Amino acid sequence: MPDPAFELYTDSSPNGFKITIALEELGLPYRLVHVNIDLGEHRHEDFLALNPAGRIPVLVDRKAGIVLFESAAILLYLAQHSGQLLEQAAQPRWAAITWLMYHSASMGPLLGQRVHFECFEPIPNPAAQKRYRALTEDAFALLDQQLATRPWLAGESYSIADIASFAWLHIAEIVGFDFSSYRHLNRWYRQIEQRPAVQCGIRLPTPATGP
Repeated sequence: MPDPAFELYTDSSPNGFKITIALEELGLPYRLVHVNIDLGEHRHEDFLALNPAGRIPVLVDRKAGIVLFESAAILLYLAQHSGQLLEQAAQPRWAAITWLMYHSASMGPLLGQRVHFECFEPIPNPAAQKRYRALTEDAFALLDQQLATRPWLAGESYSIADIASFAWLHIAEIVGFDFSSYRHLNRWYRQIEQRPAVQCGIRLPTPATGP
């Protein structure tokens, strides 16, 4: 069997899960390379040659000679490559891209800061905890409002926008952030977590654990 065109360098993190979920959803063959951040492997010279920022995930398309980092860019590339998970019609396509960008610029970073200050900061910082708890609750409320009138973030079709937001909410749930009071968001989350590709993707390279 020939080697797969795609190589994914990743670890068990929300940004990594976005790409393992997408690849599993698309059924694209790929080789997974575990970059163990706890062991400092993201700082090794060979990995930095792929991503000088030293962050996962990185996707390599050997056939095309393309190296991509930043999870949103990888999701867009996979959607374009496959013709799936991103509608061709202008309105739903740009709705999905808009919600993907919202996630990348707002929701994901905010949840990352909340996870840090509530779970990993060695010296408690109540002001920072209060700030990021309020900001992430605002993000949950916005997603809930969007999902009140449609099954998926961009409308009628499951897309890369849903995958991106789900991956971070998966981590939020693992560390104990409760968003169950947001009825529409919770319905959407439970619907996605039942998908076989999602159940596979969140276990690669290993399942995430709490602090």
